[in-house]
Amino acid sequence: MSNALPKIAWIGLGIMGSPMSENLIKAGYDVTGFTLEQDKLDRLTAAGGTAAGSIAEAVRDADVIVTMVPASPQVEAISYGPDGILENARSGALLIDMSSITPQTSVDLAKAAQDKGIRVLDAPVSGGEAGAIEAVLSIMVGGEQADFDLAKPILEALGKTIVLCGPHGSGQTVKAANQLIVAVNIQACAEAVVFLEKSGVDLKAALDVLNGGLAGSTVLTRKKDNFLARDFKPGFRIDLHHKDMGIVTDAARNVGAALPVGAVVAQLVASLRAQGDGGLDHSALLRAVERLSGAQV
Repeated sequence: MSNALPKIAWIGLGIMGSPMSENLIKAGYDVTGFTLEQDKLDRLTAAGGTAAGSIAEAVRDADVIVTMVPASPQVEAISYGPDGILENARSGALLIDMSSITPQTSVDLAKAAQDKGIRVLDAPVSGGEAGAIEAVLSIMVGGEQADFDLAKPILEALGKTIVLCGPHGSGQTVKAANQLIVAVNIQACAEAVVFLEKSGVDLKAALDVLNGGLAGSTVLTRKKDNFLARDFKPGFRIDLHHKDMGIVTDAARNVGAALPVGAVVAQLVASLRAQGDGGLDHSALLRAVERLSGAQV
């Protein structure tokens, strides 16, 4: 590894975090990771990274700290307090939070970090597990231009579309809009699948031709096989999309933006979760449409 590359601490090694951290190792970065599950730490070391015993140990010597955890409470838990990032990272370090959280949480974190001499970017991603594995994520960033410029080579090892969207919190606002579009798109695809099947059409042929026209989308490309096989192994869980729909509907209310279709889909996601499907992939919205259409699933 080149000595010119910054040392990276990675906090959070879940469905997204594990393959993303491994892509940084493949790119030549020295990555020290921490998460609560020992098997995830073992996976990191097997890939060439270093496992830390605590957040403090992971971040102490890091030039850049990357976090990828489920929601705002987890970001706050790992960032604040005597054992958190802000108390243990060195002054001048760059914290890149790639979690999907509320814009206000990102703004508050950046302000608190500034008091410690730590720079922050909010940099949530879109692309799901497949995008993380293939390093083709879309990364929407909020923060200062100079910090974005410093982070960009690191982000380029993780994604293909990397854009500074504005000041702190802007990345999270754009991610919220992303999750709105994805949820509505999946719901529309799910309704089309049920309509097509009940009409007796060859579903695979129908989805192939639809995806070649204006109805085509990345969602349909990525989720077509899930629909066909009824394979809802989580790439992005309903539980997390439920959290994200709460973020976007709350943020929209705060700025006075009406989301009539989004509000309905948010309720459909919540309904699916209430029926016990929160751990499934968000393509399982198909199950909710099937139930509404009389199927026993």
